Formats: sequence, C-alpha cells, structure tokens
Amino acid sequence: MKTTQKTASDIPMAGKRSVMSSAIAAAAGLTDTPFEPPVMGEAAIEVNGLNLWYGDHHALKDVSVNLPKNQITALIGPSGCGKSTFLKTLNRMNDLVPDVKITGSVRFDGMDIYDPSVDVTDLRKRIGMVFQKANPFPMSIYDNIAYGPRIHGIRNKAKLDEIVERSLRGAAIWDEVKDRLKTSALGMSGGQQQRLCIARALAVEPDIILMDESTSALDPISTGKIEELCLELKKNYTVIMVTHNMQQAVRISDWCAFFLLGELVEFGTSEQIFSMPKDKRTEDYVTGRFG
Repeated sequence: MKTTQKTASDIPMAGKRSVMSSAIAAAAGLTDTPFEPPVMGEAAIEVNGLNLWYGDHHALKDVSVNLPKNQITALIGPSGCGKSTFLKTLNRMNDLVPDVKITGSVRFDGMDIYDPSVDVTDLRKRIGMVFQKANPFPMSIYDNIAYGPRIHGIRNKAKLDEIVERSLRGAAIWDEVKDRLKTSALGMSGGQQQRLCIARALAVEPDIILMDESTSALDPISTGKIEELCLELKKNYTVIMVTHNMQQAVRISDWCAFFLLGELVEFGTSEQIFSMPKDKRTEDYVTGRFG
C-alpha cells in the first residue's frame, strides 16, 4: 500500500526543524526541511544566579539565562522540576506565596525587578501572565478586556472601545465575539476563554507574555488556534511558555530551556535541544526515556 509522507507544508506551524531527534520529528509529524535558526539578538529578560526557596525546599538552583526578545521560549522538563516556579519569578508572582526566599537578579528594561523600589503592579502590567486554566472574570466579554485599562485610569468610552477591539483582534477572537460583547464571558468555550484571557493581558499593552501550560486543558483544535496566535504574537511581544507537550515545543518555540530538579540543565535553540542536545539528561527527556 502506497503511503504519503507528510511535509512541512502539510502541517500547520511546521517546517521549523531541520535535523531533530527522529522520535520527536515523527511524533510532531515533520520531515527534515531546511530552516533558518533563530538569532538571539536583544535579551528581553536577563536572569543571573537566581535561587528560590519555599521554606527549606530549594526549588530553583543558581539559574542564569538570557531570554530573547520577540521570540518564543519554551520551558520544558518533568513535573515538579521548577518550570512554573521560574516563570512566576519573572513577574514576581511568587511574592504571593508565603515563606519564599529569592536571591540573584532578574533584569528587565534595565532594572532588577526584585529591587524594593520596583512598582509590582506596573511590572505585572508590562509582564503579563496567562494561566493553565482559563480564568475569565464573571462579567461581560467587554468588561473582561476593559478591566485592566480601567484599573490603570482609562475611563473614556471611545478609548476603551478601541482597546477592547484591538485586544480581541490581537488574540484572534474578535470575529467570534464582536456581536456578543455584552454577554457573560463564562458562556464561552474553553478555547475561547483562554484566548479571552490572552486578550485581557494584551489590553494593558505588555512587553512580555508568560504562559503557564496555557493549552494543557484544551482540545487539539483550540490548542492549534493558541499556537497560531503565539506565532503571531511574537511579532510584537516576547512569549515565554511552560509546556509539557514536546510536539508543541517543536512546532512553535524558537528557544528551549530544559529544567530538572530546580536546575537549568540546558538552554539553546529548539532545533539544537531536540536534535543535538549537549547534556545526556536533556537527550533522555526529549526522547521520552523519562518524564
């Protein structure tokens, strides 16, 4: 029986990896196709000697890495390895957890975000987060998007209308909801709610969007829409995402950071991490030997 081999042009968001692990390539449905490796360029965030403890538990161990601007960086690794903890250090969400101690520095836009003089509210406006489970507010679609701008002092109706439309278009959901902006966001599908949450983050004009397994609860079609959206978002924003889905990391990320037991084991282009990892632990993880 004749079979037809998939090519990159047959697969949405594919054609990114040239010489990757055969197991990962097969799982992602990709064949070997030339691609241009990403260039590091300017760093959006510079992390140096970052350590974090939850009480006596040393959760992050001397992590140092530069995360590139206007690209997608995937944080990968087994459960409990420190990925989400690291992500939350980037906009100080861990401040909300009791008995946390943090040392080292996280530099963004020329400042150490852990300096006592930093306005945390403004920081979280500029470095937004989309969580694993969609969390729309129990209010209308319109008010979900307008909430953040109102908090930051915008009251003009015409300006709010403009922000709402721009944000929903940016999250690729405007055409689906433009005729029901006054209806409850809780009536949306799971995939729509997650894109609404992305739109809500965009409404306050961030520089960086953090995504903590933001597609793990979604069906494949909704996941595909979020992935396509991420590829569009990196034209204007830096995207840093935690994912357990190796195929997803292959499909859309430019860079990968592999965490294990609180340690950043390896950081590099996704092509390098999945095809020629330098550390045996990375190779074992991306080829499915553990995790």
